[in-house]
Amino acid sequence: MSTSTAEDRGAAAEETLSEDEYRDRLRDLPPSAKLVAKVLETDSPLSQGQLAEESLLPDRTVRYALNRLEDVDLVGSRYSFRDARKQVYFLKH
Repeated sequence: MSTSTAEDRGAAAEETLSEDEYRDRLRDLPPSAKLVAKVLETDSPLSQGQLAEESLLPDRTVRYALNRLEDVDLVGSRYSFRDARKQVYFLKH
């Protein structure tokens, strides 16, 4: 049974970005953040370790990239269903 209201659905629709808005937010970010975003486009949600493995970037660089993506509100996170000690990341657009 769904308890979402029209207001909730409207708020969710406002959160989705157009392709142009997504590209504008991504444009000024460092290359590492762009690479992490590209990896998340093809496979998500992923943990920080999985992102490092897929992107071939060091863990520290992936953390930096995720922070930059969070700063411009392009990436979200939640706790993993498989391991509640880990967070997994996904694109918001």
